[in-house]
Amino acid sequence: MPVEELSTVLEPKALPNFVETKQIKDLTERALAYISAGFPIHFRGVSGTGKTTLAMHVASKIGRPVVMIHGDEEFSSSDLIGGEYGYHMKKVIDNFIHSVLKTEEDVQKRWVDNRLTVACKYGFTLIYDEFTRSRPEANNTLLSVLQEKMLDLPAAREGSESYLRVDPNFTAIFTSNPEEYAGVYRSQDALRDRMITMDLDHFDKETEVAICNTKTGLSPVDSEKLINIIRGLRESAVCEYAPTIRGPIMIGKTLQVRQGAVSKDNSIFKETALEILTSETSRIGSKIHQEKVKQVLVDLINKYC
Repeated sequence: MPVEELSTVLEPKALPNFVETKQIKDLTERALAYISAGFPIHFRGVSGTGKTTLAMHVASKIGRPVVMIHGDEEFSSSDLIGGEYGYHMKKVIDNFIHSVLKTEEDVQKRWVDNRLTVACKYGFTLIYDEFTRSRPEANNTLLSVLQEKMLDLPAAREGSESYLRVDPNFTAIFTSNPEEYAGVYRSQDALRDRMITMDLDHFDKETEVAICNTKTGLSPVDSEKLINIIRGLRESAVCEYAPTIRGPIMIGKTLQVRQGAVSKDNSIFKETALEILTSETSRIGSKIHQEKVKQVLVDLINKYC
């Protein structure tokens, strides 16, 4: 494999400190079953529900090398398939006459395959993270890849064939945020119809406590206190955005640095929890709204800590 293609490939290894509860195992088993049946999968959900982490975990179970793409509104089809790049310069120094220097320049561009082509050619696992952040027209090339198992190639690419037959081992895993998120495009119906969408919500309590415990180093008891707070905040209906597992992880890691304790009497904890969770759930910036969230948080802290 050429060096420029090898640089885009990731090793399919298990993620460090990955939490695998019954809920996670069930999601993983279902995803792998869909893939074994020959379908690409699509993890869809709000920010903080573990879509990318779960995609990497499923890819590690498949065991094939991984090629990862992050959606971008500036993407064009060439960013997926490949394009003409390069400026070649060659310098030759004479070993016998050191003053002799020969320089050759070649401004002719050459074709370089991009990540989708590499994954299709070698049968790697493609993770297309937040694919709906790319413009729909940039993703049109995926239609034939997922359905006919053919990748249409531009005429500028070296070689006589105008298409590439997708390797049977090729697998695609997509992730996306809801369409109402800023910077997210509505994907083509034809593209969504070619994949199986698994909608992800906030994890169950057991999983959230385990994640908080593993990611922060807090005790299971303190982790449960933080999870009770954010779950109570979600149920309060005062938040513009429901808090995710990222909030407790931020709080826990900050407490480790500031040497705070998960207690209603600890000023460091209260200050950190109020600041992080208020900002995460009140993005409109309304002082009145933030005060409502803070009051609910104070009540939850007093209740669980």
